[in-house]
Amino acid sequence: MMLWSFVAATFFGIITPGPGVLTTAGIGANYGFQAGLRFVLGLFVGNNAVFLIVAGGLFATLESFPVVRMALAIASLLFLLYLALKIAFAGSKVAFINPGKPPGFWGGLMLQFINPKAYAVNAFFLSNFPIMPEAPVTEIAVKFAIANVFWVPIHFLWLGMGVWLQSLDLAPKWQRMINIGMALAMLLVVGLAAFVTKTG
Repeated sequence: MMLWSFVAATFFGIITPGPGVLTTAGIGANYGFQAGLRFVLGLFVGNNAVFLIVAGGLFATLESFPVVRMALAIASLLFLLYLALKIAFAGSKVAFINPGKPPGFWGGLMLQFINPKAYAVNAFFLSNFPIMPEAPVTEIAVKFAIANVFWVPIHFLWLGMGVWLQSLDLAPKWQRMINIGMALAMLLVVGLAAFVTKTG
């Protein structure tokens, strides 16, 4: 039962819009699939690095300092809230984040190191859902594998959605509905981050 709870939490935690997937969709919409593919590869490497940082306790060590913990919490929550508001009030344009030029592999890699969702979600995955409490190293390896099984197709889905949606001539009404839906999803991320901060 705990395993399936973790699987469900992983799916919803990864598919929820965050800086990585929104930027991926924006690159797909503006520069095509190949440019998005290079960025996603960087995100993939960066996300796995963040997973190992959290699993290794470095993130927890930094958070053990009250000032650092508070600064990280405030910065993460404000950034996520900013993205939600930006999406909600983007007008009639579909509010994917559109970088000036495709960041490529290194852009994706570096984004994950400053991505508050990456730390919050990985910390949530690792600190909850005990699958193999008697074998913590094996549990981390299993969670790592499951997270990547979902991470890869979900990010390709967002990349494809960016390429597809921006090729459509949607009516302003539908574009606004997309914006509102994405903003509500971002607010769920804010709630998750607040929960992890409060209970961590």
